[in-house]
Amino acid sequence: MSKPDFDRLALIGIGLIGSSIALAARKTGAAGHIAIHSRTAETLERAEELGLGDSYHADAADTVRDADCVILCVPVGVSGNVAEAVAPALKPGCIVSDVGSVKASVVAQMTPHLPESVHFIPAHPVAGTEYSGPDAGFAELFENRWCILTPPGDAGPDALARLTAFWQRLGANVETMNAEHHDLVLAITSHVPHLIAYNIVGTAADLETVTQSEVMKYSAGGFRDFTRIAASDPTMWRDVFLHNRQAVLEMLARFSEDISALQRLIRYGDGDKLIELFSRTRAIRKGIIEAGQETDAADFGRPHGKHDDDSD
Repeated sequence: MSKPDFDRLALIGIGLIGSSIALAARKTGAAGHIAIHSRTAETLERAEELGLGDSYHADAADTVRDADCVILCVPVGVSGNVAEAVAPALKPGCIVSDVGSVKASVVAQMTPHLPESVHFIPAHPVAGTEYSGPDAGFAELFENRWCILTPPGDAGPDALARLTAFWQRLGANVETMNAEHHDLVLAITSHVPHLIAYNIVGTAADLETVTQSEVMKYSAGGFRDFTRIAASDPTMWRDVFLHNRQAVLEMLARFSEDISALQRLIRYGDGDKLIELFSRTRAIRKGIIEAGQETDAADFGRPHGKHDDDSD
């Protein structure tokens, strides 16, 4: 196996993304020593039981000591606090990164606390499931998924190349863009869809008593697919919406305008325009499959064995 990208990798937080990084780094040889921190004793214990790392630390500063790369795998709302806690222990030349799905806020929170001697390169692996915790991780999570890096203007090219190589080794396709552009793109591709899913499932829950349980009974249609992403980690998504507020509100305003236009088409029976819209959106779905970001298997790849219970 070739030389590790980082001799010592520190992971602050060991949920779905952190545990998947640990497993993928171990599988591919991308890291030598993997140091793990969790603020919760039970989570740290479970990570050790699963053998996710080489050392386990209750103190975040101890975790990053002598690390060549530190990755924060925490809700974006606490990024600044964690950066402040680990800053004194960071080794000069260390690469500091994260996995948050909001970038401008993370940059604003972390930059004031980090010493000039380290390389700060925020990142967002666009991969995940609705599950959380150290048991949820798997080494293949990042394969053929995008990891977006948002390096500041003063990011060292060598450090950027090393972090790029690390994510590529974990199976990801790597793209770079500025933090503000990232937040706008992700607002429509990820954040607003999650918000809509939470809202639709909440509306259905309110209707549940009115319809005498028929909402849940007949949920095998589109409603079931909304419930998958609406089951995602509440703390993480609360922080995403609050820390990408401007872009989310902008995309919600556009969405509201499009919903109003759609209402008019239905109200006035404009079937031709509906066909035009649905054909265009169907083509987008086909493009996502062709880009390798989704399966083209029937029923979203759900199993159809004899004893399947129709769950994801």
